[in-house]
Amino acid sequence: MERTGKRVLAALMIAVLAFTVAACGGGAKETSGGGSGEPITIALSPWPGWYMWYLVEEKGFFEKRGVNVKLEFFPVYSDSLQALSTGKVDANSQTLSDTLAPASKGIGLKAVLVNDNSFGGDAIVSKPDINSVKDLKGKTVATELGTVDHLLLLTALDQNGMKESDINYVNMTVNDAGPAFISGNTDASVLWEPFQTKAVKEGKGKLLFSSKDTPGLIPDLLVFRESVVKERPEDIQKIVDAWFDALDYFRANPEESIELLAGKAETTPEDFKLGLDSIKLFTPEDNVKAFEKGDDYTSLAYTGAKTAEFLKKLDMIGDVKDIGALLDPQFVKKSAGR
Repeated sequence: MERTGKRVLAALMIAVLAFTVAACGGGAKETSGGGSGEPITIALSPWPGWYMWYLVEEKGFFEKRGVNVKLEFFPVYSDSLQALSTGKVDANSQTLSDTLAPASKGIGLKAVLVNDNSFGGDAIVSKPDINSVKDLKGKTVATELGTVDHLLLLTALDQNGMKESDINYVNMTVNDAGPAFISGNTDASVLWEPFQTKAVKEGKGKLLFSSKDTPGLIPDLLVFRESVVKERPEDIQKIVDAWFDALDYFRANPEESIELLAGKAETTPEDFKLGLDSIKLFTPEDNVKAFEKGDDYTSLAYTGAKTAEFLKKLDMIGDVKDIGALLDPQFVKKSAGR
């Protein structure tokens, strides 16, 4: 169940393209106009938590809530980012970090729901003789520059009083970093599933540090274009409620749900469950807490600010003046009865 490009942060050119299209007045077709009967288009990509949208659809929860939704699958995650930025879809399933680049260019976006957090799905995999993050000093470590896995690496180093200059950092895509570790060309690589498990099994590696150690660092969200939020708030509320209906169904019928979702992901139920075990699906109460201000990674505002600092140092985004402006908690609060 490969996350094709899932963790690559929104490239600046995506935001620039969106601006160019808007400025020229051509190309992208807004899907948010019209009456409540028009479908709201939600994009999704290969990631365990986002396949849950198919459970919402297949079990009729959109219909139950009275909202017309069209799911649009993007095998390549970066294509879904571009589709949202250019207005070809109304909403996208994407990371908080990938929401910052278009926001820094003035594209109006609103995160309305936390689908899940990576909870072990992203990790530093090291050779067996490396027993701690501090043991990475002077070692060759690979992951892709500017991704949230790069941020995970820097966070692990910082928590252990280290800097990137203390290691021999190699910029390498996860698709390459996994095989490089297995073949012995790196001492450690920062990987996501399924590369992570493969590296442990075939490369005889071990998990040194993972997103379990930094709860909230890698949140996966439902992000709408701001115009849709303004024009169709009632429909967005119905979508959020339908999502939680599906999570309730999943918890009551896990085996049936996993079999359905594995079919959508074109993998086995066993492998799909492995992916689900590496994330934490968020309840309405989890969502309300995540949207609150805080001083650690369990707060979206805190995580967004820290991630924006990280990306700006790499010259990957401009200023994001108000992280809070990206976050709209009204819908999850209503779902939680608050």
